[in-house]
Amino acid sequence: MELSRKIMSIRPSATLAVTAKAKDLKAAGKDVIAFAAGEPDFDTPENIRQAGIDAINSGFTRYTAAPGIIELRKAICDKLKNDNNMEYDPSQIIVCNGAKHALANTFMAILNDGDEVIIPAPFWVSYSAMVEIAGGKPVIVYTKAENNFMLSKEDLEGAYTDKTKAIVLVSPSNPTGMIASRENLQAIADFAVEKDLLVIADEIYEKLIYNKNKKHISIGSLNKEIFDRTITINGVSKSYAMTGWRIGYVAAPPAVAKCINVIQSHMASNANAIAQKAALEAITGPQDSVELMRQQFEKRCDYIFEREEEIPYISALKPEGAFYLFVDISGTCGKKYKGTEIKNAADFATLLLDNKLTAVVPCADFGMENYIRLSYAISLDDIKKGMDRLAEFVSELE
Repeated sequence: MELSRKIMSIRPSATLAVTAKAKDLKAAGKDVIAFAAGEPDFDTPENIRQAGIDAINSGFTRYTAAPGIIELRKAICDKLKNDNNMEYDPSQIIVCNGAKHALANTFMAILNDGDEVIIPAPFWVSYSAMVEIAGGKPVIVYTKAENNFMLSKEDLEGAYTDKTKAIVLVSPSNPTGMIASRENLQAIADFAVEKDLLVIADEIYEKLIYNKNKKHISIGSLNKEIFDRTITINGVSKSYAMTGWRIGYVAAPPAVAKCINVIQSHMASNANAIAQKAALEAITGPQDSVELMRQQFEKRCDYIFEREEEIPYISALKPEGAFYLFVDISGTCGKKYKGTEIKNAADFATLLLDNKLTAVVPCADFGMENYIRLSYAISLDDIKKGMDRLAEFVSELE
């Protein structure tokens, strides 16, 4: 029996694979430090947990409307207006099973076979896979560290063809932690308007910003022309430590939102009803916990970057947001560890995990084969221990 050739050609998520291997080693009793997972290590705030409990106890356990409960969609509209300077009608909001699901729904809604989507590298591994599953073609544009890994007008002009349908934009970025400036966003917006393209703006890390000279700007807020072409993706996973609750959302032009609603009604019915109530409390309730978590992430960001700077042969830009350090290990390529040569980040990561029980994500699947990603969404004690091991590993290279 032949299974789907399209799906069989797509590799599993490298991030989840590394996380799974680290968990297996931990389960076997090994003292593993995992810089792999892209989720906060904090508990979901108590008021949000209680809202979920209350939903269960009140019997709110049945299907909801496919795009989500109206109270939550209205709250999302208020949030987008107050935080992001964008005005939506609730009919333009689709609540999904996480931001990943929101993205998958979006690509299915906008792409026809052969349509091209410009994706700046380094990129979160699932973007290209989602585009392929939806029948599109990812067009990878390799950005540069000296430009903070941001798309330029020249990059866009070089990637554009008559089949281009959309541009993916993520700020703050996974995996780099960089934040797009207003000038950068305006250049992308002008290009999208000129070429009549859609922009898919992934803003899931918007509340996790550490550079006091930077702030999150939604590209859809720049002017009406780009607003009408922007599909904004967001959710509660990262800012509220709610990864397992699986609530994300799409804010889109009416025709796109209508298509996504049709897809969701057939493929998922609706997002988890109980989690929708919890997300409503997250968005409308006290926001103190968000700032407390941000402050902790900032301390970890400062520490992990300072430690990285002390280690020879590797380099990184200081993250401005999210909770990742994107590290260039090309200086170690050609060196050996106990006789085994390091040719790329995959070799580096394998040797580090096998010999120092420290898991990092090799980023070939993110478009950069000589980079690794370190998530600092783990305790400061574990970060200290993991960086000690990383420094020791590098010091033993020959």
